[in-house]
Amino acid sequence: MIQTSQTDESVHAPGRKRDASRDAALCQAALEVLAEVGYDRMTVDAVAARAGAGKATLYRRWADKAELVVDAIGRMKARPVLPDTGTLRGDLIALACHVHDADDTFRTDVQAGLVSGLVRDAKLRAVFAEQFVAPRKAVFRTLFDRAVGRGEIAPVPNFVLLSDIVPSMIFHQLILTGRPPDAAFVITVIDQIVLPLVGAPVPDPLRELS
Repeated sequence: MIQTSQTDESVHAPGRKRDASRDAALCQAALEVLAEVGYDRMTVDAVAARAGAGKATLYRRWADKAELVVDAIGRMKARPVLPDTGTLRGDLIALACHVHDADDTFRTDVQAGLVSGLVRDAKLRAVFAEQFVAPRKAVFRTLFDRAVGRGEIAPVPNFVLLSDIVPSMIFHQLILTGRPPDAAFVITVIDQIVLPLVGAPVPDPLRELS
């Protein structure tokens, strides 16, 4: 019997499926290292050591550090479920207020650890845009398209820009304060910026309080 050592485990018999049961643990280790030292100082060696695995185990699953990090973050922040509240405002609130938790220190540290990498690493930016940002933009587009179909708003000339507003404001607050904003801030951005831009009904705050 030929035994595969930890150092050459990337070479395996044809047709053998990789054991996906370890993926979650490897991704969790990547998130922990990212939160502690940031993307720039993070290494695959450190992740492997944290997970108690060999580097080949990680490279068999992910081509490089960028793909590992984006996959790990995608698992932490699962793809958003498409809401259907019947109104654009309700859908945007359900979507935007679901994707963050101002009291989750670990997630905040992960996002902060990602920032420098997105600024400096072109490969990370490309993978993050393709695998993380694009699917979420598609959800925003669906919300705007459905609102147009209901006759709630006129056709949106630049849904890409509009779909960037709420995530960008959340990220901006994270950079300035070190933590994501609460739901009240997100709702304010939706009510005072996004909805007026598309001509959607905006609730009267005084009426809501009465």
